[in-house]
Amino acid sequence: MAVEPVVYGASERPPRGDYSRAREDYTCPQNWSTYTEADHDTYRRLYERQSALLPGLASQAFIDALPSLGVRDRIPRFDEINERLRPATGWEIVAVPGLIPERPFFDLLANRRFPVTDWIRTPEEFDYIVEPDVFHDLFGHVPLLFNPVFADYVQRYGQGGLKAHDLGAGELLSRLYWYTIEFGLIREPHGLRAYGAGILSSSGELRHSVTSPRTRRIALDLVRCMRTRYKIDDYQATYFVIDSFEQLFEMTAPDFTPIYETVRALGELPADASIASDSPITLG
Repeated sequence: MAVEPVVYGASERPPRGDYSRAREDYTCPQNWSTYTEADHDTYRRLYERQSALLPGLASQAFIDALPSLGVRDRIPRFDEINERLRPATGWEIVAVPGLIPERPFFDLLANRRFPVTDWIRTPEEFDYIVEPDVFHDLFGHVPLLFNPVFADYVQRYGQGGLKAHDLGAGELLSRLYWYTIEFGLIREPHGLRAYGAGILSSSGELRHSVTSPRTRRIALDLVRCMRTRYKIDDYQATYFVIDSFEQLFEMTAPDFTPIYETVRALGELPADASIASDSPITLG
């Protein structure tokens, strides 16, 4: 049974990736042998650029876990990463041809299987790509899956996602994913640091999110977060800040059903909104 391709947001661009290879759960073989030398060179150059930017900007937990990806001069084999990841936290990464629908995505996370896009951007897209590719998914997401607390949070998110899907609240919960797993900031002893994959895999947004005096940073509040729309084609206008991964895990323990009801009653907010109940986080 063929699966349907998925596009990014409201994009009219044709789907990336070969969905004819996908199983019913959207996973597929990595087909590592099909990567060209140019593909490996793109990965190597992206890795070198991003890793050089991390000190003073990225979460120490991320920096500590990054070597667990293994090779940095070519696209890693997923099965080799899994040989280290499974014993560390019980997770594994699985290849997918691109974006996948909400329900299969939640189901994979709930079962400690993280979907990683298997294609890599073209050289022309080196500085910016709309859809997540293998570099974004591997470099941005996978290192923190070696962190036990964060790994447990991602699984809890998947479990909550299955319930949210049944309640018609998938869009609300997706904002929590966006503002934590993709674009989250954390307060560490030496200042604000990034832990979200969308930030960590972006050369421009990494510095902007942590150091720019013009952006809005507020303490994470679930209702505020789920009310807030986000941007897919520009730097985020708002970043939500946590104090620890333990705080994030504990914050998402309760039943979200009444939270969804509250969010719907209050209505959504634009990405750059500022409201009286915000708890701003200042630099310095």
